[in-house]
Amino acid sequence: MRLGGPVFSEAGNPDSWTKAVQAEGYRAAYCPVQPGASLDVVRAYSAAARAADIVIAEVGAWSNPLSQDPATAADSIAKCKAALALADDIGARCCVNIAGSRGVKWDGPCATDLTDETFDMIVDTVREIIDCVKPVRTFYTLETMPWMYPDSPDAYIRLIQAVDRKAMAVHLDPVNLINSPERYFRNAAFIRHCFAKLGPWIKSCHAKDIIMGEKLTVHLDEVRPGCGGLDYAVFLRELSKLDPDTPLMLEHLSDSAEYRAAALHIRAVAERAGLPV
Repeated sequence: MRLGGPVFSEAGNPDSWTKAVQAEGYRAAYCPVQPGASLDVVRAYSAAARAADIVIAEVGAWSNPLSQDPATAADSIAKCKAALALADDIGARCCVNIAGSRGVKWDGPCATDLTDETFDMIVDTVREIIDCVKPVRTFYTLETMPWMYPDSPDAYIRLIQAVDRKAMAVHLDPVNLINSPERYFRNAAFIRHCFAKLGPWIKSCHAKDIIMGEKLTVHLDEVRPGCGGLDYAVFLRELSKLDPDTPLMLEHLSDSAEYRAAALHIRAVAERAGLPV
């Protein structure tokens, strides 16, 4: 596995970018350019990453292809296509988005999101994105989520089978799947279940943590790795069984100090387990 995360220093060219990534001790990184960058710029960053032994983990396509506003949905699908094309050009492990929501909040819960109708809509949008771009060295993935598909390993398998495209793969965020006390308290077994089901398709993972509060009814909050109840020893051990270039990407922290504390925790757990990160 390869630990990675955002870099906060100026990275205006491929050389300064690779140095900033290496200064944090990362061996994986988020895509350093945006869709629309010239092919020369994309190729320069791709070559720099290879020379520095940095894996470009993912290109984010964060948007809502299921929006009930037709213009927003069309713009979102176009954004996903552009992001997937960039991922293929730069050699990223995957392009990642959520499936989307039919509610007001693009990444929030909605009563109609976990329905057969919405499942079919997700299949259609993913097929459209993949069939338009036809990637040859990257994959389109949907980040696992607590209240929209794919909300479980079985739901992800069902989506992969329904989409029926070789360019669809898995982006695993186990914290996003811990949406009940049972999954929280038994997260080690649940993590093993996720990897047993999805391992062959996993292209990138997110590194977070989660804690359950004591106030009724149920409160689950995302926290920095090491500050919650996620069994990181099991998470890292399962991840180490995959392709050694599989990225584990830190996210959602406030500043470089927070990211360094999170990385320190993950490296300490990995060291105790004898696992390279």
